[in-house]
Amino acid sequence: MTSALLVINAGSSSIKCAIHQAGTLEPLLRGTIDAIGKNARFRAAGSLSDKFAGASPPANGNHEEVTAWLIEAIRQLPGLQVAGAGHRVVHGGLRFDRPVLVTDEIVAALGLLTPLAPGHQPHNLAAIAAVAEHWPGLPQVACFDTAFHRTQPRLAQLFALPRSYADEGILRYGFHGLSYEYVAGVLPEIAGPKADGRVIVAHLGHGASLCAMRGRRSIATTMALTALDGLMMGTRCGNIDPGLILHLIRERGMSVQAVEDLLDYRSGLLGVSGISDDLRALEASEDPAAREALDLFAYRCSREAGSLMAALGGLDGLVFTAGIGENSASMRSAICEGLAWTGLRIDNEQNNGNAARISASNSTVDVFVVPTNEELVIARAVVELLDLG
Repeated sequence: MTSALLVINAGSSSIKCAIHQAGTLEPLLRGTIDAIGKNARFRAAGSLSDKFAGASPPANGNHEEVTAWLIEAIRQLPGLQVAGAGHRVVHGGLRFDRPVLVTDEIVAALGLLTPLAPGHQPHNLAAIAAVAEHWPGLPQVACFDTAFHRTQPRLAQLFALPRSYADEGILRYGFHGLSYEYVAGVLPEIAGPKADGRVIVAHLGHGASLCAMRGRRSIATTMALTALDGLMMGTRCGNIDPGLILHLIRERGMSVQAVEDLLDYRSGLLGVSGISDDLRALEASEDPAAREALDLFAYRCSREAGSLMAALGGLDGLVFTAGIGENSASMRSAICEGLAWTGLRIDNEQNNGNAARISASNSTVDVFVVPTNEELVIARAVVELLDLG
């Protein structure tokens, strides 16, 4: 019987999962269910992946149904004894700055943060509830995307609002923290002494943000109270004039719900292009609107990177990670071109080959591509909190 850990990373339109051996953290399975609610499909890799051959989640099922299918499929794996489960939870608010063992009181507290992450928090909590229902008594650990950024100086967290709002927890929290934590952990292996210098990590996926690190700790990031701020994303607008929101409500007569739908689900790459929220589809398109959406994405990334350089006092290293960051050589090139004024140069051959180091020999800034692994960060937290080492 193999003692193992289950990790569930529930996103807005997909669910990632992993099974790690409890003692060694060897990955036995890494899987993804995407296109939830449309034509859900399960892709898996690892030594246990063959056990899922021919297995399919409910094609049009919602998150709860797909999660239930996944848990039951894992429960049926022969010779596997799951010792604990870990979950990504997007918003931890002011209280949760490190992983915690899940209790009913913890779940209730996290539910109160749902308005700050309406596209993610309900799915995160639904996954916790599903494990509790299908696996009664199994200990669960919650890990928070906001926790990594709690090291930021107070000025980086403040909005220019009456200070009573900050006292109530209305602050710039930042997200993608589990991804940034993983990158910070492996950075010394690839960057040497510069790992502890002035580094910007670009987590570029359907959701996207940048994080400025010094000493491998977060000192500033582009997202704020919610995951809607900062960079332009797949369907999210990113940074926007708050006066525009007032205009849409007052002058256009839009409801709050309609504005939320516009900014969260109909903007970003999808909105600007009018074609797709998938960067790969836009790169393959000859439509000028697709090109403009790509150019705007690169422009926003390089412009926000300039802002983080001011917070850092310069730049020693730039790291690309997540789906776009790891796989789109053309987007990396466009972003780096916008930062050429810093002396940053990339080696086109290395970039096109998705090499670990893509900076040119004459570059003043080291540039890297690092595949992220949020699930491993969560698995480590489960081992520590449940004392399974």
